Amino acid sequence: MTLTRDSRVAVMGAGAMGRGIAAVAAAAGHQVYLYDQDAAAAAAAPDAIAADWAGLVRAGKWTPERLDAARRRLRPVAQLSELADAALAIEAIVERLDAKQELLRRLEEVLPAETVLASNTSSLSITALAAGLRHPQRMLGLHFFNPATRMKLVEVVSGLSTAPLLADSLCALMRDWGKTPVATASTPGFIVNRVARPFYAEALRLLQERACAPATLDALLREAGGFALGPLELMDLIGHDVNFAVTQSVYQAMQQDSRFRPSPLQQELLAAGRLGRKSGHGFYDYSQAKPTPEAAPPQEPPAAVRVRGGLGVAEPLLARLQAGGVRVERNPGPAQGWLEWESLRLALSDGRSATRRAADSGHAGWAVFDLALDYANVRWLALAVADQAAPEVAARAEGVLQAAGLLASRMDDAAGMAVLRTVAMLANEAADAVGQGVATADSVDLAMRLGTAYPCGPLAWADRLGNDFVAQTLDALCAHYGDERYRVSPLLRRLALSGGCFHD
Repeated sequence: MTLTRDSRVAVMGAGAMGRGIAAVAAAAGHQVYLYDQDAAAAAAAPDAIAADWAGLVRAGKWTPERLDAARRRLRPVAQLSELADAALAIEAIVERLDAKQELLRRLEEVLPAETVLASNTSSLSITALAAGLRHPQRMLGLHFFNPATRMKLVEVVSGLSTAPLLADSLCALMRDWGKTPVATASTPGFIVNRVARPFYAEALRLLQERACAPATLDALLREAGGFALGPLELMDLIGHDVNFAVTQSVYQAMQQDSRFRPSPLQQELLAAGRLGRKSGHGFYDYSQAKPTPEAAPPQEPPAAVRVRGGLGVAEPLLARLQAGGVRVERNPGPAQGWLEWESLRLALSDGRSATRRAADSGHAGWAVFDLALDYANVRWLALAVADQAAPEVAARAEGVLQAAGLLASRMDDAAGMAVLRTVAMLANEAADAVGQGVATADSVDLAMRLGTAYPCGPLAWADRLGNDFVAQTLDALCAHYGDERYRVSPLLRRLALSGGCFHD
């Protein structure tokens, strides 16, 4: 079915998401019906939408005439029967399967068989929503992100019964609405809510292990990982009730796969009523000044360091050391090698703890540093020191990083550190989504950049690191914890063995 600007659009639900979707459709030129079981909410929605548009007029992005024309395209209705000539009906009501199914069945009674039915659900199965409909082939998901007027991404979700060409038609319509659509199969969490789970889960596990303070952990993910927000502050912003509910939903829908297991630490926050910003207290107490991340005091810099082999993606650190006046001596060694200064051996983490590396090598003075998005410009890195190391090893490791112009934060010796294990797990989950036919690698990376503002698509990041290195990191984490959640995705394993990439 081809939908044009002459096609009428119905939006069910006049809450924040419903109003946002209606605003986008009306701004694109459609006549839009607004329905809500609370007729007063539907009646008030056009004025609320117009008030938001008024900001565009004040900013000079819209003319008053454009606002008036768009406002006239919004029509509140009190009865579903008034939607009979709608070509597209989008429900944005409460996130409950039974409520949505009931509404869809009622819509089938008043809408023609060719009208497209869509759900803005963020996690419910489109296949389940279509079950019981007389025409399930016309049902699909249009998952807008909040706020719908500003977020570019829309997940276009096909259930088992969705007509094959319908997703293509709706992707074209979303582009006409100024959005960036990504096509995905109906699977728990679709793309974004599924692939993003490790961003929260690994932070929660590190915090539960007391690897470092919350403010330090958030700073490391922001400063070294390039993420817009750290995972703990992001959970506080989303609300722990909402974040935990999504995790629990995906966990149950995935047959309680350990990869999606909810955190008891987050459950404790919920029990205490610490929901985050909206309750005034989550990981942080918002009645107090935010804690300062912990950084090591200044240490003596080395005059020279030896490099055994290569540092992989961390090679730019050597140029920074030389710029800081440190002499760098190169020596043969493995591709993933290390720096030496006196008894110190300092290397990029490979998923093993520094303590494990000391035990494996028989050399006590090991320290490891974390992954960074851009070693040429990063200003803050984490490091961890082996339990076997002498006290001066930590100071030497801090001195090396500081000589490269970095702030250094000492973590407890947690396997995989913070950024590396997070990126490896994001890439692993993204690989599973691609391998299971949920979406293409390009779509997954695009969705994660637009839907979560990640600095890099997780699969593109894995290609840059080398998929063999990512798989090695996950194997080390799996061995360290003895936990299936770190099992390597079959597709990632294949690429690691073949030397292949997710992107050409």
